[in-house]
Amino acid sequence: MIFDIVIIGGGIAGLMAAIEAKNSTNKVAIITKGNLFKSNSSNASGGINATLDAQDKQSIEQHIEDTLSGACGLGNKKTITYMCTQAPKIIAKLVSYGVDFDKDANGHIAQRYFSGGNTKRTCFVGDKTGAAIIQVLIRKAKSVGVTFIVNTFAMNLTKLKNSVSGIVALRRFDSSVVVYPAKSVILAGGGFAGIYRGNSTNSVEYTGDIFAIALRAGLNLKNMEFVQFHPTGFVKNGALISEASRGEGAYLINSEGVRFVDELGTRDVVSRAIAREIQGGKRVFLDLRHLPKTQVMTRLPSLYSMAQMQAGIDITESVLEVKPIAHYSMGGIETDMTHTSIKGLFACGECAANGAHGANRLGGNSLLEGAVFGALAGQEALKYSKNRDYLPIDYNIVVKDIHAVDYIFDADTSKNFNAMRINLGHVMFEHVGIFRDHEGLIKAFDYIRYLRGESGTLHCINKERGNNVELISILELKNALEVAEAIILSADKRVESRGSHSRSDYPTSDKKYQKSTMVYEIKKSCFHVWFEDSGLINKIRNYCTSPISR
Repeated sequence: MIFDIVIIGGGIAGLMAAIEAKNSTNKVAIITKGNLFKSNSSNASGGINATLDAQDKQSIEQHIEDTLSGACGLGNKKTITYMCTQAPKIIAKLVSYGVDFDKDANGHIAQRYFSGGNTKRTCFVGDKTGAAIIQVLIRKAKSVGVTFIVNTFAMNLTKLKNSVSGIVALRRFDSSVVVYPAKSVILAGGGFAGIYRGNSTNSVEYTGDIFAIALRAGLNLKNMEFVQFHPTGFVKNGALISEASRGEGAYLINSEGVRFVDELGTRDVVSRAIAREIQGGKRVFLDLRHLPKTQVMTRLPSLYSMAQMQAGIDITESVLEVKPIAHYSMGGIETDMTHTSIKGLFACGECAANGAHGANRLGGNSLLEGAVFGALAGQEALKYSKNRDYLPIDYNIVVKDIHAVDYIFDADTSKNFNAMRINLGHVMFEHVGIFRDHEGLIKAFDYIRYLRGESGTLHCINKERGNNVELISILELKNALEVAEAIILSADKRVESRGSHSRSDYPTSDKKYQKSTMVYEIKKSCFHVWFEDSGLINKIRNYCTSPISR
């Protein structure tokens, strides 16, 4: 099937892009790997930041300053200014689509405090904001005629010279490789924190596929070392405990009953404080016992239910044990607002590194960034696609992907890909987690290189092509390993601590590193990493180096 515009990803960025890209005559499609309702946007419980009065220039400027401050010297002021200025319009648009934000006593949209902010600017729907927004956007997208192609795994881009021509994808229901020609493509496939499997708030489906696709298409990845760890996850399974709880006034206490950190500090600061308590042999708890039960039940109903189901406690009477967990990726595809270096290809949301978050994201800014730049990407893609012809598909890429799928089916294996994915997650959390050092990064890099070699020997045990879960899992693992290498190399390159990137061997920030890291994959498992203004950008295709010194 042929579309004018194809979007990969069904979270808030992808849905906003599709709605804006659709007009009365064109064809727009969203491709999602799985269920529409399983995006990270749906799990973003706490809220979306905005100054509600577009004429309140002082409050908008404060939002800009808070975001720049949180970005620790790597925020792009143009991008951040656009995002914060567009915020009132985006909230108004979401309301017009049917999002029913909680109201205050005067009937106005209620707002709560969130991490890194100096004022109440986070709009919310209880503690299920993301899910509420996504449900409304899905209805809106369907009403304007967007096509949803679900349970379809994007494999690669096709292009002619430096212009995009379509998407190669794998249909789950029959394991066939298909092509979707398009005049314009938008990458909105979310983040890569799911690589930290077993130690992540992300769904297991978030394996960094979109970043691997970008690398193979010749795009640069930017600031991949900046992985945000959410301060509060359930100890048992890592499920997200929304920052809404602390926004409503919950405390963080250790096993001695002591509050040890400003609960609404930036996430990097709070996560490290909790991690140090745990390393010191203490346990950490979320304490809501001092809050009125009616407040908990009305503002945090999802947390109340989850605590009962997963921990067996009533949070109005007992404390809830927590731990930091991999949550969000600030780094991603190098993007100027939404434009990539490939013509007709745009990126938005968590997969794009446009400078909106820099080295550390403020709570409540992720849904805003996804909505604002998703809308912009849709507008830009629509503009690009008008009066253009379809470009030829590079069937060399298609044939290569067909052969890759056939190879996974064509032999037997004794190796356990699930064990590899779990081991990858544990190694990343241990050595490329909240605290890092050169020695640990080398260990992680060497192990992942080993796994990447082993992944080439993986085959499906079940040879049936209909809805083969093993096939997708193997392809996901290959992508995750490719992206993990880029994360580690970027982390080793940045020999300082900044934002969410904390090096125990380089514990302070260095002004000379107040610039972005860049990663380019010259060929499989051969990367070049540099700082953005180092003048090497035109040389990287001419040689291959070993980025981690031995």
